[in-house]
Amino acid sequence: MIDYVIRNARLPGRDDLVDIGFAGSRIAAVERGLSCDAPEHDAAGCLCCGGLVETHIHLDKSRIIDRCAPEPAGRGHLAMERVSDVKHTFTVEDVHERAKTTLERCIANGATRMRAHVEVDPKVGLRGFEGVQALVAEYAWAIEIEICVMPQEGLTNNPGTDELMVEAMRRGARVVGAAPNYDSDHAAQIRRVFEIARDFDADIDMHLDSGASPEHLDAVLVCDLTEQYGWGGRVAFGHGTKLSTMPPDEQAVWARRLGDAGVAVTVLPATDLFLMGRDQTYNVRRGLVDANLFVANGCNCSLSTNNILNPFTPFGDCSLLRMANLHANVLQVGSRDGIAECFSMLTDRSARLMNLTDYGIAVGNPADIVVIDATSPTQAVAEIAQPLAVFKNGRRTVTRTRPELHRPA
Repeated sequence: MIDYVIRNARLPGRDDLVDIGFAGSRIAAVERGLSCDAPEHDAAGCLCCGGLVETHIHLDKSRIIDRCAPEPAGRGHLAMERVSDVKHTFTVEDVHERAKTTLERCIANGATRMRAHVEVDPKVGLRGFEGVQALVAEYAWAIEIEICVMPQEGLTNNPGTDELMVEAMRRGARVVGAAPNYDSDHAAQIRRVFEIARDFDADIDMHLDSGASPEHLDAVLVCDLTEQYGWGGRVAFGHGTKLSTMPPDEQAVWARRLGDAGVAVTVLPATDLFLMGRDQTYNVRRGLVDANLFVANGCNCSLSTNNILNPFTPFGDCSLLRMANLHANVLQVGSRDGIAECFSMLTDRSARLMNLTDYGIAVGNPADIVVIDATSPTQAVAEIAQPLAVFKNGRRTVTRTRPELHRPA
């Protein structure tokens, strides 16, 4: 029994228009000229796809730029220190309100699935985790959120953090994270994270290999442990800016190594462009992994937001399409297929990174659909096209109207 229809939908990779029928919270039909009398939305030939997937965002520390110390003079940023200095002021209610504002912006920009990375340590305790966790049920009508708990300021060198990580996993975190750059013993932190993942049968998503040269890659150990634990397809990491400093042929070798091990990479254009190259005063390196090159060599990649309005990234409107456009622009991706591949890094590839087996516009899948003001994935990325309508589990959650020009009579 069809109870709602999106008419005249243009799906990625198809030239014809189709109708998408909902039965309750599921997609029941994808066909031309669907015959039924159900209420409908006319997509009018606009691009329709599964809801956008945000794989890497920090809701807990978003929107704190005005309470942090200003950026120091010169080329330094001290982002972690500036955030760390105010974490003791976070309350559950404060985190909840800031995170809610950011989350609603993500929803309005078409996201229907999300992995939120949340810090725990003795300074903030579980307050950030609790503030974000409250949103999981509160916003289930619009987005599915899984929490990745992480030790931003170190694990082996930060007593009490391990216990907080484990407690957050017990309380419902579904992914375990890492940030070995800030640990005195990188390898020990990585090994401990794999142990926690094994104990809780959890996926792993790390902050890894941020830096200005390719020496001392933690990705070497991550690939080895992924194979040792049989965790292929369940491990991802964000940033990886060290990989961007290699010649392209060496990057391709690394992409194949990661792909063979089953380790995915999330590229975070806004943050990495803002933070990298601070050791240079001119001809500044981009510090941005070429996700298209990595995908072409067998490594799954997603593009994501990371930080919003904090010292790591004092900008952001929560638009994933803007992230795809930024990546394509900076990496000089000019072909239609290459730009379309960036769109897949917000949709199909992001869903694969998060092991979402019920993603996309197909009969039986959840009726999670975004209608974008474009006719192709390439156009959507190139023009940062806006979502006009979003549906979650068969229910409309977002409406956006096109600007109207008021011409003189």
